[in-house]
Amino acid sequence: MELKNKVAVITGGSGGIGRAMAKAFLKEGANAVVLVDLNEAAVMAAANELGCDGEVCDVTNEDQLAAVVKRTLEKYDRIDLFCSNAGAGAGGLLTDAPNDIWQKQWDLHVMSHLYAARAVLPAMIERGDGYLLNTASAAGLLAAIGSGPYTVTKGAAIKLAEFLSITHGDEGIKVSVLCPQGVNTAMAPRSLGDGQTDGIIEADDLAKTVVNTIREERFYVLPHPEVEDYVRRKGNDIDRWLGGMRRLRRKSVG
Repeated sequence: MELKNKVAVITGGSGGIGRAMAKAFLKEGANAVVLVDLNEAAVMAAANELGCDGEVCDVTNEDQLAAVVKRTLEKYDRIDLFCSNAGAGAGGLLTDAPNDIWQKQWDLHVMSHLYAARAVLPAMIERGDGYLLNTASAAGLLAAIGSGPYTVTKGAAIKLAEFLSITHGDEGIKVSVLCPQGVNTAMAPRSLGDGQTDGIIEADDLAKTVVNTIREERFYVLPHPEVEDYVRRKGNDIDRWLGGMRRLRRKSVG
């Protein structure tokens, strides 16, 4: 899909990856970009700076997200691309991450994608055309050592994107899932150790990969191309991969 003259909605749009995607989409000639974020001051500042619409919304609240979609459809008559991008990190393992952390991560990384799809799919299916871009993480394809809630919910986000593609691909709906490693945003430090990343990239560079992947309508958006090889190795020999990850964990906690 070409982004020229398209209408896009981006959650988590006030900064980082979301803001970078908005800039890139506008550069490609998008007709309108709607930035959505929980932080009113931040999203309105970003919207004013970029020349976008700004919407305040808690994406874990289905009614609020549906209202954003309704207002956008009323104003622009269509949504060509919905980027369900909002997310947040969380540490902890099975034993030391409390249930409320697991639930918050599930609501943010899985249910928000589901709520977005429920809201935008009817109009997209009626038109026979539409694009969903869900932000997950390389951690969902592989693992983030020391972050159980994040890893598990990002993995579920990828599975949901797969299911959306399988279920609605014949109705004209394209689906991509964004799976970066480290990105220089508020969520990531300048460097990550123990082999957990192949380098911290800038959000603007990630956005270029997003644009190219949408143009080619490929499922995986991999700003760190090494991840594709890691996933292939994992699939070829899961037991060997698990053993390697256990060695990496021992090094990390040692």
